[in-house]
Amino acid sequence: MSQQDRRTFLKNTGTGVAGAAAMTLAASTAGAFGSNERVNVAVIGCGGRGVRLGKLFNSQKDAAVTYVCDPDRKRAEAAKSAAGADHAVTDLRRVLDDKSIDAVAIATCDHWHAPAAILACDAGKHVYVEKPCSHNIREGRLMVEAARKQRRVMQHGTQSRSSPGTQTAIQMLREGAIGDVLIAKHVNSQRRANIGHQKPSKPPAHLDYDLWVGPAEWLPYQSNFVHYHWHWFYNFGTGDIGNDGVHGIDVARWGLGVETHPTLVTGYGSKMFFDDDQQFPDTYTTTFEYPGDAKIGKQRLLMYEQRIWSPYRQDAEGNSVFFYGTQGMMTLGSKEIQVFGGGNKLIKSVKLDSPQDAHQRDFLDAIKLDNRPGADIEVGHLSSTLCHLGNIVARTTRAVKFDPKTERIEGDDEADKLIRREYRDGHWAVPKGV
Repeated sequence: MSQQDRRTFLKNTGTGVAGAAAMTLAASTAGAFGSNERVNVAVIGCGGRGVRLGKLFNSQKDAAVTYVCDPDRKRAEAAKSAAGADHAVTDLRRVLDDKSIDAVAIATCDHWHAPAAILACDAGKHVYVEKPCSHNIREGRLMVEAARKQRRVMQHGTQSRSSPGTQTAIQMLREGAIGDVLIAKHVNSQRRANIGHQKPSKPPAHLDYDLWVGPAEWLPYQSNFVHYHWHWFYNFGTGDIGNDGVHGIDVARWGLGVETHPTLVTGYGSKMFFDDDQQFPDTYTTTFEYPGDAKIGKQRLLMYEQRIWSPYRQDAEGNSVFFYGTQGMMTLGSKEIQVFGGGNKLIKSVKLDSPQDAHQRDFLDAIKLDNRPGADIEVGHLSSTLCHLGNIVARTTRAVKFDPKTERIEGDDEADKLIRREYRDGHWAVPKGV
C-alpha cells in the first residue's frame, strides 16, 4: 500500500488528526501556496535539533531557510553556516517582523515553545513546533486556539506520525492484527547523564540570557542550564517524559485509538539514581485511564515507564512501544514491527526504513494543499498533556482526576494550579489567556 493510500486508510478509520488526518481546512487556513511556490522558513533555536531541521527544510526543493535565530550569538552564526541560512539573529522579533518569512520551525527550550508559536501565528506565520508543544496544559490549549483563529498550519514535532513504518503498524492494528487493543505501553530506558551540581554564575558574553529566559520566571544563570540540561528543570523543561517520552506516548495513544484526554492518571515518579541538580524524576511508572462508555471491553489504558539510569534495556532501542490486544501483542520500534500470538509465538515481522524528511515534507504539503498536517497541534496537545499530567502526579505524589472538556483537575487545588505556570510580570512574550 502506498503512503497516500495508507493515509487515506488512517483517515477513514478515524486514527488521524483528532479523527480526520489530512482534513482539508478551506475554512481554517489562509493563503495557500502554489505547488511550485517557495516557502521561506526561519529556524528559531539553534541547537542540534534546530540545525537538523534547517538542513531538512533546505533539502526540500520548494523551501528555503532564510533565517536562523538564537539568543546565543555563537550558536546562531554556527547554525547559519551549517543549515545554509541567509541571516542569523538573536531576537525572534526580528523574524516575526519580516513579512517575507512564511513559516517558522521552533526548536527552542520547552518554555519558549508556546509563546513563540502563538506569536508566530499572530504574525501570520505557519508553525512547526518541536515536542512537547507546550510547557504546561494551558499553553497547549492556547496554541490550538491560536492556530484555528489565525488559520495557520501548526505541526507538532512528533515525527513518527509521518513515518511510513509507524503508519503501517497503526494500519495493522486497525485491521485487527492483535484483536482489540486494550493496553498500550511505552518504555523509555535510554540512559542519560548526571548533570552535576552548579551555583549561579555570570552568563557568557555571547549569550543574551535575558532573552533566553524570556517569559519564564527569572532564575540566575547556571552553567548546567545551557544548552541542553534545561530539560531537567521545572522552569524551562518538562523532564525526559516530555523530552523523549512524548514520542512513544504519542504513538501509544495513536495505536490505542483514543482521541481525547484521560480521566484518571495514577502512578509514581521520583529521582532514584541521579545525585545532581535535576528536578524531574529519572524514574516513572504512570498509567492513563480512558473510560470509554465504562463498559467491559471499551476502557483503554496507556502506560509509561521510564528508567533513564539503568544499563538494561527492555528492548534493543530502549524506547519501543508495546500494544496488547485480545489476540496477541505488537512491539513497535523504529526499525521493526513484531507481532506475537498465543504462547509468545512470533507470527509476523516487518522491517522498517523511514525517510528522515517525511515530517517536514508533510508540513510543507499541508501549507501547499490547505490541509491539516498529520501531527496537527490538536494531536500534539493531546499527547503533550499526558506528559504534563504525568509530571503533576509525580510532583504531588498522588493520582489526579482530569476533566477532558474543561482541561482542569478536579477536587485538588494544588494539582490544578500546575496546569499553568508563573510568568515574568509584563514580559512581551507572555501568552494572552494564561
